[in-house]
Amino acid sequence: MNDDAPLLKISDLRTHFFTRAGVVKSVNGISLEVRQGETLAVVGESGSGKSVTSLSVMRLIDAPGRIVSGSITLRTKQGGHLDVTQCSEKEMRRVRGNDIAMVFQEPMTSLNPAYTAGNQIAEAVMLHQRKSQREAWAVAAHTLELVGIPAPEKRLHEFPHQMSGGMRQRVMIAIALSSKPAMLIADEPTTALDVTIQAQILDLLRTLQSELNMGILLITHNLGVVAEMASRVAVMYAGQIVEQGAVADVFRRPRHPYTMGLLASLPRRTESGRLEAIPGNVPSPFAMPAGCKFAPRCRYAVASCSEGEPPLYEAGGGQVSRCFRWSEL
Repeated sequence: MNDDAPLLKISDLRTHFFTRAGVVKSVNGISLEVRQGETLAVVGESGSGKSVTSLSVMRLIDAPGRIVSGSITLRTKQGGHLDVTQCSEKEMRRVRGNDIAMVFQEPMTSLNPAYTAGNQIAEAVMLHQRKSQREAWAVAAHTLELVGIPAPEKRLHEFPHQMSGGMRQRVMIAIALSSKPAMLIADEPTTALDVTIQAQILDLLRTLQSELNMGILLITHNLGVVAEMASRVAVMYAGQIVEQGAVADVFRRPRHPYTMGLLASLPRRTESGRLEAIPGNVPSPFAMPAGCKFAPRCRYAVASCSEGEPPLYEAGGGQVSRCFRWSEL
């Protein structure tokens, strides 16, 4: 691998959960790449495996789950490359927050309510940058200013419950960026925020990405956010990638029935005034259908769709589709 190699390369990743009721294949053979300065969005319904993918990259999967196969190659800030699936927990503590950082979905459960914002940012700085407490607090104040928090010196001494939802999310981003990681994972960074604050957080991520030249893996179910933020998109269903390509191409010319269903279900002005919906439900993780996992809900399914699992087909223009009939759609 050379300096043009991806910041993050996931190859045939499989993360399973071993429960008394059976094995749940939450992530079942996905491959992704994120390059420097690029935003790759991963979309899909709840339960599709998006968040488990991000937690796998950070090596934060707890029992009864584990990564059973595949590789996750990370390009470090020093220019080296390491497979995080092979790292010890001690090595991962050095990598997390330093080479790759994550903004979690709900800041109120991710921030420690017993510590001030300054304590929590400074802790990350002292751990990864070996700075003194005084230096770390100076970095914390600068980082809060960087993420657009007014009066940062004052906010350093506030607890999470004293802040609004948008402010807490900014503190989470500040913690993630305090050591200037090359790669950022943002898991539903605007969930539960009002529309105005959502726009501010997205603008902030774009600005910081431009300044720091980060790669971003954006986990979301909001297709509007994908159109605004990402250059490429991967669509997940039942633990697999069913379509991937440039955002403009996938949105203009989807090559998988599930992607078509997601786009058709977006709110829009119609004569009937009714929203379209994808029929049926996501299959039970303990009773996955044979063949194509989307076939029971697919209007284009034929008998052969249930006989074998489709591979990822090259669908032209850099798009790939996990559909036997992609060329007919």
